[in-house]
Amino acid sequence: MTSVWRGNYLEMHDDDGWEYVGRVGGMSAVAIEAIIDGDILLVEQYRAPLKQRCIEFPAGLIGDDDGGEDDTPEAAAIRELEEETGYRAGRIEYVGRYFSSPGMVSESFHLVRAHDLEKVGAGGGTASEDILVHRVPLGDVRRFVQEKRDDGIAIDVRLMQFA
Repeated sequence: MTSVWRGNYLEMHDDDGWEYVGRVGGMSAVAIEAIIDGDILLVEQYRAPLKQRCIEFPAGLIGDDDGGEDDTPEAAAIRELEEETGYRAGRIEYVGRYFSSPGMVSESFHLVRAHDLEKVGAGGGTASEDILVHRVPLGDVRRFVQEKRDDGIAIDVRLMQFA
């Protein structure tokens, strides 16, 4: 494997002609399925690679904060859920490690379920994220996703199970 290019967060590799992208240092992400009283929390934010807004689970990088080398998927999930949605999880259930586009990206993500949610803040992410929080009844997710798609909003593949 040859490293072709390296930025602050991503690096491009060539492995005998197979080009792919990875996170610098093998950093991983966490995606959070957060259900409260029959509603699911989804976030909408602009994604530069897509050049459009996208509906997704709350998510974030593991280990990107100070002291991040000791970060865990569960700790990152608690932090990111509160930052993005304003809800704090009382308990995190680890579901597993997944790969979203293994032919092009080496990045993995850890899927967790957040339980015992309590509203503690406004959410919306950091100043640079401009995150909209959607609390959608589980029975309406299919309709919600289709309406967003019809409005030109991208849909993260992880929502496929609900749509």
